[in-house]
Amino acid sequence: MSKIIIDANKKSISLGIKELIAYRDLFYTLAWRDLRVRYAQTALGLIWALIQPLATLLIFTLIFGRAIKVETGDVPYPVYALSGMLAWSYFAYVLGQSGQSVIGAQEMVKKVYFPRLVIPLSKAVTGLVDFLVALVFLIILMGYFRIVPSAGIVYLPLFFIMNVMAALGAGIWLSALTVRYRDFQHVVPFLVQVGLYATPIAYPVNMIPENYQWLYHLNPMAGVVEGYRWSILGGEGLSVYSWLSLGIIFVLFFTGLVYFKSVEKIMADVV
Repeated sequence: MSKIIIDANKKSISLGIKELIAYRDLFYTLAWRDLRVRYAQTALGLIWALIQPLATLLIFTLIFGRAIKVETGDVPYPVYALSGMLAWSYFAYVLGQSGQSVIGAQEMVKKVYFPRLVIPLSKAVTGLVDFLVALVFLIILMGYFRIVPSAGIVYLPLFFIMNVMAALGAGIWLSALTVRYRDFQHVVPFLVQVGLYATPIAYPVNMIPENYQWLYHLNPMAGVVEGYRWSILGGEGLSVYSWLSLGIIFVLFFTGLVYFKSVEKIMADVV
């Protein structure tokens, strides 16, 4: 009996992947629509993708770099902070968009059948615009300060994948929960606001007391930001706590997929 259940689960997972592949055109269409709508009828266009990280960097530099004088070693504070913001800005955008994506597409969900997972997954593509703009800005800033990337830069794509999984894991969870409980629509802005300061973006993680490091690294983005910083700027390798943080991402992502799949059957009825 247990063998039959395991085989059935494997079959449902494989069918889910095949179904997503079959609807890849819808995935591309939704991503392209979001890109066009986001910058349609705006005077500055893509410049808006630069204004937000630039404004945040300016505030962090004035408060943490000048007033508090956070110690960042040989790395100039603007480069140090922006290397962390690179990961966080992508996470914040994808989380905010995917967390409310199903509710935002409720008319389509009610009328047409398609794998609902396509909706939050498409937001990961849209967020690439902000990521690439921030990355170019970081490269320019590193060139200005004559900072050479570390040898660990080859691992940056791996940490970017973890970045995507963290954003989608949290976003998929919230999108499914929001279908049942509309209160979660108010959770996303709160998470983004609190997470900005609960993640080592404006300050190094060693400022957190040792006794609280394990608790601090329950935040999945803590390990991702540290990974970005290490691969771009070098320094000491990732701590044990960082691996705890990265491990949580896998749990968050795969449990999110399972929960979303369980709610998907009733989405058209309750959305």
